[in-house]
Amino acid sequence: MFEYARPLHDLIEQLRKFPGVGLKSAQRMAFYILSQPVEEAEKLIKAITEVKSRIFYCSVCNNITDIEPCSLCTDNHRNDEQLCVVEEPFNVASIEKTGVYSGRYHVLLGSLSPIKGIGPDELKLEKLVNRIKSGNFQEVIIATNPTADGEATASYICQILKEFPVKITKLAMGLPVGSDLDFADQQTIKKALEGRTQIRD
Repeated sequence: MFEYARPLHDLIEQLRKFPGVGLKSAQRMAFYILSQPVEEAEKLIKAITEVKSRIFYCSVCNNITDIEPCSLCTDNHRNDEQLCVVEEPFNVASIEKTGVYSGRYHVLLGSLSPIKGIGPDELKLEKLVNRIKSGNFQEVIIATNPTADGEATASYICQILKEFPVKITKLAMGLPVGSDLDFADQQTIKKALEGRTQIRD
């Protein structure tokens, strides 16, 4: 059975670990890297290394950043009365691209999933509660993914925030049920933000 030279084989195997990358895609990427000058390969290595060594989670909102606090938390032009709760850092980017939201963010870094052993402690929901307790938020927008885990997370957040005098809203439907927020196009997310529904006064 044919096998590529060991270094190329190992590169293909590493690339196959990326989400959505199959064998053929991994092979195409590996041969592309092989065809590039050494300087380009070194730039790729440097970019990967810097991402791993310089990127961390913001101590305020949990978004990924290379400065502390992150640029969204230190932006004085953002609305301090709105807090949008999302599951993952890439959800922040999806919402920001719509250009219609200018409030603050809180990234859960996951969703409740008993099967995966992810409970309230793993999501550090106490941190979210403390932000609302000490902040001036008038509205909490729950923008979890429209999946079973995302909906369960949204319901749980509503319960733990019931003692606070904040309006709780969620994104309007139009986002496909069972899919991730990151896969929705910007117009769909924009409409969902604009048409968000109130969960509680």
